[in-house]
Amino acid sequence: MFIRYKLALLFSLVVAGLLTLFSAVIYQISASYREEEFQGRLENKARTTARYLMDVKEIDNELLKIIDQNSLTSLFEEQVLVFDEHNRLLYSSLDDQPPQYDPALLAEVREEKRVEQSSDKIDLIALALPSSLKASGSEYVVMASAYDKFGKSKLIYLRNTLMICWVVGVGLTVVVSGLLAGLFLRPIATINTQIQQITAQNLKERLPEGNGRDEMAQLAINFNQMLNRLNLSFEQQKSFVSHASHELRTPLAAMKTDIQSGLEEALSSEEYRLILRDLFQDTQRLIGLTNGLLQLARPLDPVLRRKLISIPELLLDIYAELSSLRKAQKLVFEPLLDERRELLVPGDEALLKTLFTNLIDNACKYSPTHEAFIRIRSDATHCLIDIEDKGIGIPPEDQERVFGPFFRANNALIYSGYGIGLAVSQRIVEWHGGSISLRSTLGQGSTFTVRLPLS
Repeated sequence: MFIRYKLALLFSLVVAGLLTLFSAVIYQISASYREEEFQGRLENKARTTARYLMDVKEIDNELLKIIDQNSLTSLFEEQVLVFDEHNRLLYSSLDDQPPQYDPALLAEVREEKRVEQSSDKIDLIALALPSSLKASGSEYVVMASAYDKFGKSKLIYLRNTLMICWVVGVGLTVVVSGLLAGLFLRPIATINTQIQQITAQNLKERLPEGNGRDEMAQLAINFNQMLNRLNLSFEQQKSFVSHASHELRTPLAAMKTDIQSGLEEALSSEEYRLILRDLFQDTQRLIGLTNGLLQLARPLDPVLRRKLISIPELLLDIYAELSSLRKAQKLVFEPLLDERRELLVPGDEALLKTLFTNLIDNACKYSPTHEAFIRIRSDATHCLIDIEDKGIGIPPEDQERVFGPFFRANNALIYSGYGIGLAVSQRIVEWHGGSISLRSTLGQGSTFTVRLPLS
């Protein structure tokens, strides 16, 4: 079932329920008011008749009948009965038919003093009243009954009116709610149609965002933002495949050329050694490139290897490893590590070592003096590590793209590398719940700041 039909049905059910409730309440209140008002009229009639009969000496039964029959307040099918203390009938307002009453009702009235009954045919009220003149100390029972012809006809009319209004109201609600649901959901249908036209070949297409304020506009805005991310992801994937293919093809082509030369020509031992040396260098390049690709491709989820890592000790270990390899690199710590307090970061030691090794290698590689300046700072929640070089710097237009796989700034193309290290470093930092940022001035150097949460 379409959403608009569900909305129309749900809204119609809610309105139908409310109309039913309101109609029932109105009818019940009206019926209670009719019964209460008619019982009041019967009580007045009973008390008036009893007062005339028992307390006014000048009025006898015949005169009282004449008064009842000619009263302007007489009721339809009215009957008034008066009984003495021995349950003998003293007065009946009817001449042509015997009185109708339930003898057991008399005992109930004498006990309860007041009894009210209501049915579809008649309403009745019976009262136990003392007499002050004719029989002092005696108690009489007065019954007054009648049919509320006009009140019940009004109730029937009210009931029919409420039923007609209910049917008309629910019918109009179904029609109007269906139209309004279709009207309000029309933008969704439009968006759905436009989405069906967006494919991998035209990801740059965007949905109209309307007024930019209501829910439909927010849906279109969020969808456009998702398309932007998808388009960027596809572009990065294409760039990744293109660069990876190029980087892999270059050493493979060189290896193929060297092998063909060795097979097709008669060469000396020294020339073969030169070919093998070139093949070894190309192989090393392929291994380095493959390792970088594996680091980019593998999921970073070594949960079981998380532990508390001392950042100063980790940097000292990296410094010791670089010194043992006799690389022409120099690390300058500002301030000295032995002046720093212990800074513990929860994480994976191997990944953090890869992160800082990549950043230090880059700093030393692009600096003429092969120096990397390292500063360790902290705030209440994070440890901040600055790795700075005094090298070539990064052009402003390239700074937002340096963390992309295989991207290299134009002024860095003369240096060896594949453009993978920074992409891997960013993934490692993000996996640790941190961030990495860059400040760079062309011709003066760059500073990478790693921000990692403390334990």
